[in-house]
Amino acid sequence: MRLLTKIDRYILGKFLSTFFFFILMMAVIICVIDYSQKIEDFVTKKAPTGELFIYFLVSAPSFITILFPLFAFLPTIFFTSKMASRTEIIAILATGSSFRRFLRAYVAGGILLGVLALVTNHYLIPRSNVVMNDFLRKYFFDKKLSTEGHVHLKISNNTFIYVENFTFDSRTGTQFTVETMDGILLKEKLTADRISYTDSTKEWTLRNVVIVKNEGVKETMTKIPELKKKYAFTPEDLSVDRNIKMEMTSPELLGYINREKARGTENVSDFEIELYKRTAQPFAGFILVIIAACIASRKVRGGSGAHLALGISISALYILMMQLTSTFATNSGLHPAIAVWIPNVIFAVLAYVLYRRKMS
Repeated sequence: MRLLTKIDRYILGKFLSTFFFFILMMAVIICVIDYSQKIEDFVTKKAPTGELFIYFLVSAPSFITILFPLFAFLPTIFFTSKMASRTEIIAILATGSSFRRFLRAYVAGGILLGVLALVTNHYLIPRSNVVMNDFLRKYFFDKKLSTEGHVHLKISNNTFIYVENFTFDSRTGTQFTVETMDGILLKEKLTADRISYTDSTKEWTLRNVVIVKNEGVKETMTKIPELKKKYAFTPEDLSVDRNIKMEMTSPELLGYINREKARGTENVSDFEIELYKRTAQPFAGFILVIIAACIASRKVRGGSGAHLALGISISALYILMMQLTSTFATNSGLHPAIAVWIPNVIFAVLAYVLYRRKMS
């Protein structure tokens, strides 16, 4: 007995051809919109045509990946609704096939796209994002001038630093603090009004330095006008480029998250969300494919238009829920894994309810 019959291959062919046609169409639209928004910068900075072509070649898949569940859902709604309007689904079910049997091709297509999305999300898209972001940094993004507010950093097991503000062009900062801990006790605290970094010697120059040492019941204070010292960090360590999370493969991203947590970097939840989302999105695409098949397989008044309207509403609800839970993870302490998977769990329940209704 063949795993996929002629009808299954027909549905799967419709499924995949509609999906890839929809993806191609959306890629063209995304590139046109993106070019129209950035054309002034590209012309002003004289971006070469060859680099522009490569940029759009790698940027379109990146944008499509972000909305993969939506791009899997809407084509399924569209072609299934067309089949229903031509009574093809009624004819298939009239042969004695159950609705569960009818869904086999959708399950196969959803799994195929899900596996493809997993591989691209975790390994291929990050590599293309490196090319995309390098181009944007060169011709579109402004150069970062200073840190975004207060910076806390762990540079060893018992040493922590703080910088109020750091300017990268002049390599200078203000209100610098180094705290050396002994367990839970503060052993030494060094403060400086200003700091500067010398690239040639990899040395920090501290001005108006105050060093307070705690030696049990005895506390000493030393003031030094200027102090040169080497620390286990550079100016680049004071700036966290949030775009780099898009450029790392998942093993690299996991290593980065663990390293930043060990260094005491505040709020790496957006990096964790990116990591978990790479797995959650393909599963979301599979769930939404099943929902689309259950919704659009019934012939209704209004035809494809009514199904597409309902599909767009469900897609918008999914995206809204994903953004809402991600915001909670970033700002309210919700664990990123839970935040990313909440929409999937809710929509999986919806898929099961719709499936049971079709079976009854």
